[in-house]
Amino acid sequence: MATPARTLIARNSEAFSFIYQEVIDALGEVEFFDPETDVPCLDDAALLYLPGGYPEKHLDALVANEACRQAIECYARSGGRIVAECGGMMYLCQCIVTDQGEYPMCGVLPHRITARRADRRLSLGYRRFVLDGKEFRGHEFHYTRFLPPEPHSVAQVYNALGEPVPTVVMRYNNVLASYTHLACGSITQLIE
Repeated sequence: MATPARTLIARNSEAFSFIYQEVIDALGEVEFFDPETDVPCLDDAALLYLPGGYPEKHLDALVANEACRQAIECYARSGGRIVAECGGMMYLCQCIVTDQGEYPMCGVLPHRITARRADRRLSLGYRRFVLDGKEFRGHEFHYTRFLPPEPHSVAQVYNALGEPVPTVVMRYNNVLASYTHLACGSITQLIE
């Protein structure tokens, strides 16, 4: 199995913390950065992995690190490969809205996420979808959601019973983003 030359992974104590060790091991040569304090060098990165977590709890720090957000936006717009799961997907969106206001994120995906208390809804369960002839599996756990209009999904997502669920899978250039946290086998399919 071929692995990317260099994978950058967003990671800190809570905002981008939902990542399995087996995924890290499968990605080959990895380098971590903290989107709250670091500006990643993406020039020769083969893959940027933005795992899930709770970015909605760290919005002030994420907004303050504008250079990081701009570097990621530039990387995505120039065709860089990104896998963004749940919190990572939220970070790529236009903004996150809370009861305290609206916080700009990377702006790669033209969507708004709500983390307002009145909008909270639990979405939980195993997920499966087919994209480009490959099956991807994972799970979903979040309370946030998209503000209208809902984004278009490039794949129908199903739960463990095979029933369709409204989870969105987005593709933009070489960006794959969804609320679904992909299992290790699914991640490795993306880098083969």
